[in-house]
Formats: sequence, structure tokens, C-alpha cells
Amino acid sequence: MIIWLNGAFGVGKTQTAFELHSRITDSFVFDPEQLGFALRRVVPPSMHRDFQDYPVWREFTYQGLRYVAENFTGTIIVPMTVVEPLYYDQTVGMLLGEGLQVHHFTLLASRATILRRLQRRGDGKNAWNTRQLDRCLKSLSDEKFAVHIDTEAKAIETVAEEIAHHVGLDLKPPAWHPLLRPLKRLIVQMGHVRL
Repeated sequence: MIIWLNGAFGVGKTQTAFELHSRITDSFVFDPEQLGFALRRVVPPSMHRDFQDYPVWREFTYQGLRYVAENFTGTIIVPMTVVEPLYYDQTVGMLLGEGLQVHHFTLLASRATILRRLQRRGDGKNAWNTRQLDRCLKSLSDEKFAVHIDTEAKAIETVAEEIAHHVGLDLKPPAWHPLLRPLKRLIVQMGHVRL
């Protein structure tokens, strides 16, 4: 089973992915962003752009997920923003077309909430992620990107439980004491700092 978590940058995809991972036995987080970073390192600077615009990134993402899904019996969790309908069709859509069990969710929150979340993680108003917010919110509200999960004023644990309920998975109890959960979120965030 593949659980694809879509949503605007800063909405909580990565935090939710690692919450699910910590509470689903035999699960794995597949991060297509790492494929994009690898591509950036192997193409000339004159070719640099949003890595999703590289057709090869979409092909690698699709083929990589297909390979893992065919050889791994657990749950694969994919935190990745995809707002272009064509790019969605060439990744999520292709996986569905292969008959793989893919559950796609778009995490949503208000613009103000996402801006606060972005600022908390150090993305200022001129950061690339922040500048993409309106484009993401507009595109991802479309029914093509359903199932929509409202994350407004919800704890990461609650969002993960909602997703698990949708796909029929039982989650283990949260591994971290409530007082230590902010530390867990900080550890996940630091592990995904973009340099």
C-alpha cells in the first residue's frame, strides 16, 4: 500500500509521514524530493529549475515507487507536493493505472496557518516555499487532488489517525510522551532542512 501525502509546502506532510511511519509496523518513508536533489547534483547549473519539471524526475518517482511497492510488503508513505495535474497523472496516476494500491491525500489548512507554520520552520516571506503558497492552495483545492484532509487546529497525531482510518489501518499508540512531541517534531524538521 502507498499513502501519498500531498499539500502546500509547510502544511505538515513530512511531520505526518513520520508520525504514520512511527505508528505503522513495517512501513517506509519514500521521499521523491531526494531524487530531485540528486538530479540537481548531476545536471549542469544552466539546466537547474524546479526538479518536478524534469520529465526524468517524474519517471524516476513513478518507477522507484513501483519497484518498492512490488518488492516491499509493508506500507510506503510518500510526502510530496505535486500541484501540476500533468505531473500528478505521471506519478500518482501512473501508479494507480498499474493497479497498485495508492491512497492519495491532500493536507489543507488556511493560508494564514500555513504561513505561520512556514515561519516557525524558518521560511521567510521571500522563501521559495512561501512564494509557492497561493499556487499550491489554488491547485490543490481541486477535486483531482482529493481526498482532502483539513489540518487546521489539529495535532499531527490526529491527522495521522484520520488518514489511517481512511485506509483501514490500525496505528500503534504514539511513541512519544505528549510533553516530548515538540522535540520529536524538531528532530524530523532538522532531518529535512534544505541547504
